[in-house]
Amino acid sequence: MKNFTTVLKIAPAFLLASSMIHAQVQDSTTKEKAIEEVVLIGYGKQKKEDLTGSISSITSKDFNGGAVSADQLIQGKAPGVTVTGNGGAPGVGSTIRIRGGASLTASNDPLIVIDGIPMDFGSVSGASNALALINPNDIESFDVLKDASAAAIYGNRASNGVILITTKKGSAGKLKVNFSTLASVSTKMGIQDVLTGDEFRKYVTENASQQKYIDMLGTANTNWQDLIYQQAWGTDNNVAISGGIKKLPYRLSLGYNEQNGIVRTNEFRRTSVGINLTPKLFDNHLSINVNIKGSMTENRFPANVIGAAQQMDPTQNVNDNSAQGAQVGNYYEWFLNNSLNVNGTANPLASLEARRDVSTVFRGIGGLQLDYKFHFLPDLHWNINVGYDYQKGTGAVTEYAGYRATFFNLGTRRDYTQEKSNKLLETYLNYVKNIDFVNTKVDLLAGYSYQKFNDKVPGALTYNGDPSYNAVSAPRDYEGNLVLLGFYGRGIFTIADKYILTGSVRRDATSRFYNGVDLKNNWGTFAAVSGAWKMKNENFLKDSKVFSDLKLRAGWGETGQQEVGGYYNSFASYNISDATAQYGFGDQFFYMYRPTQYNPNLTWETTETINAGIDFGFLNNRITGSFDWFKKNTRDLLARVQVPAGEFSNTNIKNVGSMETDGLEFLINVVPVKTENFNWDFSFNVAHYNPVITNFQDVAPDYLIQQGGISGGIGNNVQAHVVGNTPFSFWLFQQVYDDNGKPLEGVYVDRNNDGKIDIADRYLYKSTTPDATFGFSTKLRYKKWDFSTSLRAVVGNYVYNNFASQSNVQSIQTNDYLQNISTTALNYGFATPQYWSDAFVENASFLRMDNLTVGYNFTNIFNKGTSLRIYGMAQNVFVITKYSGVDPEIFGNIDNGFYQRPKVYSLGLNFQF
Repeated sequence: MKNFTTVLKIAPAFLLASSMIHAQVQDSTTKEKAIEEVVLIGYGKQKKEDLTGSISSITSKDFNGGAVSADQLIQGKAPGVTVTGNGGAPGVGSTIRIRGGASLTASNDPLIVIDGIPMDFGSVSGASNALALINPNDIESFDVLKDASAAAIYGNRASNGVILITTKKGSAGKLKVNFSTLASVSTKMGIQDVLTGDEFRKYVTENASQQKYIDMLGTANTNWQDLIYQQAWGTDNNVAISGGIKKLPYRLSLGYNEQNGIVRTNEFRRTSVGINLTPKLFDNHLSINVNIKGSMTENRFPANVIGAAQQMDPTQNVNDNSAQGAQVGNYYEWFLNNSLNVNGTANPLASLEARRDVSTVFRGIGGLQLDYKFHFLPDLHWNINVGYDYQKGTGAVTEYAGYRATFFNLGTRRDYTQEKSNKLLETYLNYVKNIDFVNTKVDLLAGYSYQKFNDKVPGALTYNGDPSYNAVSAPRDYEGNLVLLGFYGRGIFTIADKYILTGSVRRDATSRFYNGVDLKNNWGTFAAVSGAWKMKNENFLKDSKVFSDLKLRAGWGETGQQEVGGYYNSFASYNISDATAQYGFGDQFFYMYRPTQYNPNLTWETTETINAGIDFGFLNNRITGSFDWFKKNTRDLLARVQVPAGEFSNTNIKNVGSMETDGLEFLINVVPVKTENFNWDFSFNVAHYNPVITNFQDVAPDYLIQQGGISGGIGNNVQAHVVGNTPFSFWLFQQVYDDNGKPLEGVYVDRNNDGKIDIADRYLYKSTTPDATFGFSTKLRYKKWDFSTSLRAVVGNYVYNNFASQSNVQSIQTNDYLQNISTTALNYGFATPQYWSDAFVENASFLRMDNLTVGYNFTNIFNKGTSLRIYGMAQNVFVITKYSGVDPEIFGNIDNGFYQRPKVYSLGLNFQF
């Protein structure tokens, strides 16, 4: 009901905007000409008004500003599409979910298609995000295929939706130059609330179990978190040249982005180039589209010091100039019996200085698309699409001698390399014909697709710092190949421009499910059908002054999933052991061939989706939007599960059961004011979905799959998959509180009333699935000024605070060193760890302003057609939340040393002539 309350609160604003629009339309003396919006549908285009599936289209005018990675452009822009950053490091990836995903432990990532080339789901070593290798300034639009009736044309990779990315192209005409530059400074959002030096001294003095812990206290007041963070400067520069030479439209682009991270030593640099050629030959019968994009990304990753900065004793100084400190680079470290205490919290500044983790990643994407319109039959087009995607990552991790990490050796260095390639060959025929005598437009498609993925990881030695340069581990090469084949067809029938019927079918094969014996599990068939009724074109609405669009949609379809990690999960194979797993005969040790874990019965995960929706437009499309309901059922779920003792591993990938998800999505776009000097538009979207596991095959009724590993203890998990419940539900004990609301240590509800507290009393409490997600954006233009902002909200977001669960009296005085704690530990007052208490699951619902931009536009500055825009921008402006941690938005919903998103302040200019 709280979501309906929110709707009621915004209703007056909506009604006011509607009245403003109605007045403007009534007073208008000129009739606006409607612009037909065209969206990609997979192997083709379609007018938005003719869509029968659920598709969201986001164009460059709606993108978020200041994006380093392509996925950040659409954050909060489409209902049912969540983009959760995996941290605040520059260039780091985001996790994209469309309608919550459709799997358990198989991939829930949507298929990304860039200029017709389906991408690999993963990136190479040294790249934290495959999409960060693409320059966001080269992207023109995103088209998100959300339901199966829209996505089924991509068959075996479309269960989690499809995102079609179109990059910018040139156009015939005179030379155009666009130059943009941006300078930014990033700062931390805040720090984890821990005890200060004075507070910690008082706490230890009052609670220490032995005098020796009091004697360990220092005299300093060191804020370790402040010391690892910095103000980080960045710049983003892009130049694009476009135009046409005779019949050769072109676009050339060059970009350079440099951004330091807010954690010291963190660096990111990307240089990118792009070339696009779109000539038309033979009297426009042959259209050619050549796309070549390349990028070189250099990273320096910081040591993992955020947790150490939160836990390091605040009473100690950073440096130690004693004889003991000289052994560890003059930094303070914990010692025990005149030697390093390996259990003690590491000095975070020493860790940053001691480690150098760098990588260089090259990526090149090339595509050639040919569209030939037959001379003797111009309604028939033959398309050929050839693509190649190549990635190579190289890097080195060096730990220098003379620090804590290398106290017992002379340092180490590990070099690594990985190459990935993706080859595509597609061809299809497309026949489009208006059949006048039945007033029907026919659009038929039939095609074939071949795609091969190669992954190559040469063996790389890890060396120690000994002058003889001895190898610590022996190398082992790896190479894998994955082949996908597909035959597909689609028919779209538009009758009287009122009724639209779409049907598609795809027959796919994957080498991933080949078991070495037969092909029974390799092939899968995925079909879909959908229809739409354009009510606005009926006689009873055709002349309506209120309705400018009204369309009902419904669809059904099936899509597939085979992304389970690894290329040979169904095939019995052997690998040679590494240096740590040799077999000894006497005093000699030999490498052995070891069998790999496999499942010869592995098969497709299939998702069946039903979708119904309505698209609407009012007052000359000054108010537009859509409402969708969907239900999807995934069967033969792929998951990694525990297996009986005696197999090659304690886990294996199996088809384990089924899951059902239903949801609602709503989008509205409003243009309240549209005049010569003042424009205002805003967009609002909301989505709700509810996934439930409905079945596990051949298991006991109380079977569960443990998930959500945490820090603290060994092998502890706080989430589980259980039939009848939401995936990734928190699996914990129910805390008991005293009359003052304080949790009682080790006192939990005996839920099964057996007189004891054990694992059987753990229950499912909340989950990682929020109740609802909201997105809001608005733009205003007054004369030459412009203003825009975008906000997101998540209601019912819950996070397990792992740092708080590790904070207790015992944790400050363990293994002969001191460790700082969260201030919330003072409220709990636990003496020992209580990792499985539901008290540590916090309501992390939030409202975040992602972007705020103010700009001024200069026109005709040198001559007609030249312009300059100067703007200021702030990102991650504020977050409103009750969560006690630094950032409530954490993928996986377990907070333990999370690299927070920075606040970013930028000044930029864009020059066009």
